Amino acid sequence: MDLVVLGAGPAYSDRPGSTGAAYLLSVGNDSLLLDLGQGSFPRLAAQLDPADLVAVVVSHLHPDHFVDLVPLRHYLRYERPGRRVTVHGPGALGDRLDGLLGEPGFTAASLDALPLRAGSMTIGPFRVEAARVTHTDESYAFRVTVGDGLGLVYSGDCGRAADLRPLIRPGDALLSEVSFGQGPMPVDALHLDGPAVGALATETRAGRVLLTHLQMGFDPEATIRSVHASYDGDVRFVWPGDRLSI
Repeated sequence: MDLVVLGAGPAYSDRPGSTGAAYLLSVGNDSLLLDLGQGSFPRLAAQLDPADLVAVVVSHLHPDHFVDLVPLRHYLRYERPGRRVTVHGPGALGDRLDGLLGEPGFTAASLDALPLRAGSMTIGPFRVEAARVTHTDESYAFRVTVGDGLGLVYSGDCGRAADLRPLIRPGDALLSEVSFGQGPMPVDALHLDGPAVGALATETRAGRVLLTHLQMGFDPEATIRSVHASYDGDVRFVWPGDRLSI
């Protein structure tokens, strides 16, 4: 799989060009999108015709992870009439978008919103395993694979590193939020910091760690060092525009 980072930002940021979470996975002509946060639709449209997505998978219903479904819906409705995209997400997704616009049926006009469940599903050539994580009342992390190869485990937003353990196989790439940098974590923040991610990566024997979703005020280099304090594998941040092979 190829990974293009369209957005890697948190809910707010002082980094120029920061946009909400959006990670595009591609195999040949098939592309699956993990999250579509604020400001990320233009980068999506610069990569491919959004109508050609095999699906969007949404981790949870915070705007920095799903709100650019609004421009995706508008694009399909007015630029690609009759084309539809399937969106797998928490059960309230359709109602949340309809309520945001104050327009019953807004979502269903161009998006097929299907409720997520913990477990595995096949989406085009991708195998997606979803697991509930501690964050909102319905939040998910995902492991994505093609065939029998190694996977990408995406944390979404996660308040307990232990929730990710069942998804990670030895050698997998771990794309993990690290909202609170080198730590320490505020009580009840329901996010992760570098020491928690490093301990998880060591315990599960992850092949490499890709850090994302860093809150403003935290230093990337100090955060990487905090992961390396307990994990001796490859660690780096991903930023919008990055391209990696998984």
